[in-house]
Amino acid sequence: MRVLVTGGAGFIGSHYVRSVLSDRYPAYAGAEVTVYDKLTYAGNLANLAPVSESPRYRFVRGDLVDDALLDEVLPRHDVVVNFAAETHVDRSIRGGHEFVVTNVLGAQALFAACLRAGTERVVHIGTDEVYGSIEQGAWTEDAPLLPNSPYSAAKAGAEMLARAYAVTYGMHISTTRCSNNYGPYQYPEKVIPLFVTNLLDGGKVPLYGDGANVRDWLHVDDHCRGVQLVAEQGEAAQSYNIGGGRELSNLQLTGHLLAALGADWDRVERVEDRKGHDLRYCVDYSKIAGLGYAPQHSFEEGLAETVAWYRANEAWWRPLRSAGLPR
Repeated sequence: MRVLVTGGAGFIGSHYVRSVLSDRYPAYAGAEVTVYDKLTYAGNLANLAPVSESPRYRFVRGDLVDDALLDEVLPRHDVVVNFAAETHVDRSIRGGHEFVVTNVLGAQALFAACLRAGTERVVHIGTDEVYGSIEQGAWTEDAPLLPNSPYSAAKAGAEMLARAYAVTYGMHISTTRCSNNYGPYQYPEKVIPLFVTNLLDGGKVPLYGDGANVRDWLHVDDHCRGVQLVAEQGEAAQSYNIGGGRELSNLQLTGHLLAALGADWDRVERVEDRKGHDLRYCVDYSKIAGLGYAPQHSFEEGLAETVAWYRANEAWWRPLRSAGLPR
């Protein structure tokens, strides 16, 4: 078994790579893994250090829109898992061009290369943000896609291409739509590692608006187990929601983080709300539950472990903060 993981040096992709190379997924035991990553600011080879000496690991630095390199690397891989994406909503609002290039054109280039290589199975990693915002209930996979940010619009575009390649060419491409991830190795522009590292540094944390926006929180390990189930059992041209089953408003999340770091509310700085800020996300993940999925990490335990990891790994996050987080 040979697996190509695009974006495998990022937060979620590297967790998946470490899991495969640690033989945590029995069906892929002994699998060889090629990581294909452009190493943008959010890609970090330190994320792969725990498995970098494995004889089953190979790294290729490359861009998804590099057709020649994809044609060189892709052949003889049985499975492709596409984590590669620009993901930060705030950055997409300030400028959406690179999001379209990577998330749409990059996905198309990858699917086309997989078609040329005859890749047996492709899993494309998406996001629940493609649905837009939901006031009540939870989205099922047949809900309309109504993205509200340049980031989520680009991710929706990639999903449409995945479906088109599956239907038009008969490729075995499945898509996942995850809720908000958290866990170790997450780049500190995202809310949980940003708040944790700010508080560890004695600084304040920025809370958007009134903090009423609600998200479902998913531990990265649960997410990757869901991705693996789709890689093994997912149907072509189908999408699968992957949720954590724990909804929290940003205000509630801030309270959990303050308590975990022993900080008071005077460390919170209210800031202007994000443009077009979706009020609530919530996914129904009963479809993937039919494949055997259930979240295994409670939010309280997962958050405590995540905070402990950032406390113990300042050598990982300090250089990122010192270099300046992208705006």
